[in-house]
Amino acid sequence: MSQQQEDRGLVSHVGPVEIDWPRSAGYYGGIALAIALGLIEPPLGIFIAAVPFLKMLNRPNSTLPTRTISQFLDGAAKPVGGDSDAVIKAVSGTAQPGQRGMMASRIRQEAASIWSEAQALARGRS
Repeated sequence: MSQQQEDRGLVSHVGPVEIDWPRSAGYYGGIALAIALGLIEPPLGIFIAAVPFLKMLNRPNSTLPTRTISQFLDGAAKPVGGDSDAVIKAVSGTAQPGQRGMMASRIRQEAASIWSEAQALARGRS
């Protein structure tokens, strides 16, 4: 079975952004839990949460200063992010004019769909 077949319904493409929903929920949920339990301080949690977005800045069509800063921050985040697959990453192509509103709408729809599925699963267990 191919990776695309395995990820069907779990990974969304919103314009030039690919979101792996289960890994993203685990990643950001783990950060939130660590902050809530006092294992890490909120500023560190914010930095850790920003790592996937910092990695997205390093694109071939970005400006040299942007790529330089991204690579510097990526190096600083290496102990945090390791070499694992990104949970949110930019994919080839760029957003067309007018797609930003559609992207935001699509993200809201995906999040609402996941939330309703999670609620249905929770009701089924109780």
